[in-house]
Amino acid sequence: MVFVSVVFAIYYLPWVRPFQVQTLVIASLFFYGFGQPQLLILLALAVLGTYFILIMAMKRRVVWLPVGIAFNIALLAFFKYKFLFIDPQAPSYSDIGAIDFLLKLPLPIGISFFVFHNISLLIDMTKRAGPTPSLGDVFLYIIFFPQLVSGPITRAENFLPQIAPKMPDDVPFVDAAKWIVTGYFFKLFVANNLNTLTTNMDYPLYQNLKISDRWLCLFLYSYQIYADFFGYSAIAIGLGLLFGYRLPINFNLPYISRSFSEFWTRWHISLSTWLRTYLYIPLGGNRHGHLRTYLNLMIVMGLGGLWHGAGISYLAWGLLHGLFLVIERPLLPAIERLAAVPFLGRAVTTARVLVVFFCVSFAWVFFKLPSFEHALDYLSGMVIDQVPPMPAHIYRSLALVYTLPVLIQHFVSAGWLVAPRLKLEPYLYGAMAAVMLVEAGPDTVFIYFQF
Repeated sequence: MVFVSVVFAIYYLPWVRPFQVQTLVIASLFFYGFGQPQLLILLALAVLGTYFILIMAMKRRVVWLPVGIAFNIALLAFFKYKFLFIDPQAPSYSDIGAIDFLLKLPLPIGISFFVFHNISLLIDMTKRAGPTPSLGDVFLYIIFFPQLVSGPITRAENFLPQIAPKMPDDVPFVDAAKWIVTGYFFKLFVANNLNTLTTNMDYPLYQNLKISDRWLCLFLYSYQIYADFFGYSAIAIGLGLLFGYRLPINFNLPYISRSFSEFWTRWHISLSTWLRTYLYIPLGGNRHGHLRTYLNLMIVMGLGGLWHGAGISYLAWGLLHGLFLVIERPLLPAIERLAAVPFLGRAVTTARVLVVFFCVSFAWVFFKLPSFEHALDYLSGMVIDQVPPMPAHIYRSLALVYTLPVLIQHFVSAGWLVAPRLKLEPYLYGAMAAVMLVEAGPDTVFIYFQF
């Protein structure tokens, strides 16, 4: 908050106005380098390399666009998947010091997000005639600090047109404050407090959970990962507004989805949009028959899982969602007709929401436990009674308190509960701010920082 306040104060100074882009670029480099200064050179090389390829691709797209995509995928693969082939505990990987130095570099924070920005930049800017954006504009688009670490993933064609001189009178302070307070509330009060309960899912702690507690923790983690990532995205959107940039909405009440395809229009919207635009449609989408459509869905979701991490668990998570989409696709017309039957509509809708939530929660086990063997062991303990050596005690009353904000948010926004009157809204945000400060859970890193 101190960092944002200082940057904000400098950003709108009259004499700084011609250099606002440069100011945000410098601030973003400081923000990124504060945690990993040794990787600033890598970040700069990634941006400069992409910009050089962009210049060439603007002239010869057929040749240079594949080169740019390959360059960024190779960058992501080297850092994210190298330990599939080498032992991270080995004292030396080769007899060449420079290679060992590169292999021992840690996973750069936010690499999955800025690589996707790079690819979006190359594709969007070369698919239609137009001027090449300046290096400063490209740097700002890729490393804009509110979204640099964990998104939302912003498409170049949506962000670059927003780059223009910003005036303090144009800042929507109320909207920015709402997003920021809401984001911090969901992170500090909901996600961090739920984390104190869901740590029981970690190995070997889950061996102390009874069947009922394993089920409870599974659903609590669903609420936690939503609150954690929605919280980050909301803060990013609010900070973007302070500096005159509108970032895309990343979550839209995903846990009231009536189908898995609807879920992916509500959950991590920027990622699902990116995958659909730059992967699913180029693969053929649904234009080449049912079998090809099903194969494309499995490929896209499988790669989406691997994007999150190099492990069988992440692949299993992605393929599970691909399977959900494949299974439901031929059934949706019949389900929609059933939902249209008088007196059945509400019951069918409720059942659909519950089924989607249950299946999505089931799949989160592979996110929480990156070890595939541990994930399977946890799931087996949900159906086979295992006598825990030291039963853990889960405080169900606290679980209800910490999940209540997510439930209220979904039910009110969906119209299932009556929303408070507009004149009470300031008190609601004031209460959220007070609660998140007084009852914040123990400090916990954002879940998506690891991706």
